[in-house]
Amino acid sequence: MLTIAVSKGRIYEDALPLLAEAGIVPTDDPKTCRKLILSTTRDDVQLVIIRATDVPTFVEYGAADLGIAGKDVLLEHGADSLYEPLDLKIACCRLMTATRVDAPEHKGRIRVATKYVNTARKYFAEKGIQAEIIKLYGSMELAPLVGLADCIVDLVDTGSTLKANGLVPRELIMNISSRLVVNKAAMKMKNQAIALLLEQLEKTLSQR
Repeated sequence: MLTIAVSKGRIYEDALPLLAEAGIVPTDDPKTCRKLILSTTRDDVQLVIIRATDVPTFVEYGAADLGIAGKDVLLEHGADSLYEPLDLKIACCRLMTATRVDAPEHKGRIRVATKYVNTARKYFAEKGIQAEIIKLYGSMELAPLVGLADCIVDLVDTGSTLKANGLVPRELIMNISSRLVVNKAAMKMKNQAIALLLEQLEKTLSQR
């Protein structure tokens, strides 16, 4: 049995057509059922539906053999203990800094609000900028508006949410897409099954 960890939402929806090409179609819809473990049309594959930030942890500790996670989550997790064989090129967006439209150019120490604490700290350190990182779990756009932070680091898709709150994207940190990650022990113990799945997914991606 192969267990694949994936999160609800955009990544799950974007991953479904890819998985279907490998014959993996969930028999239940997580939108309409409360199951967290979904059977599929393949007897040897099941899906585990979890929070996006938990995917690398489940895979790292072997609770799932494979997982589908955004590169932003993998960077923040520090997923050196995982294999990352495929860029699935789904759920694409950008990790960027953003400030108020009228924000002055900051010199010296700045305050940055983000849930990507490790990634933001590394980014500003590499630029030689002293940054006080404030961890938030949501509503990032509020931070510059109420004076909590000078800028934010967050995912940007269309930019409409930033614009609606009087913010503008500034610096691109990284282009983000979802990746397939594999547990290292599973890669050895279930090599044949995983290698076949990788081959099927690679074939599908090459035809897109």
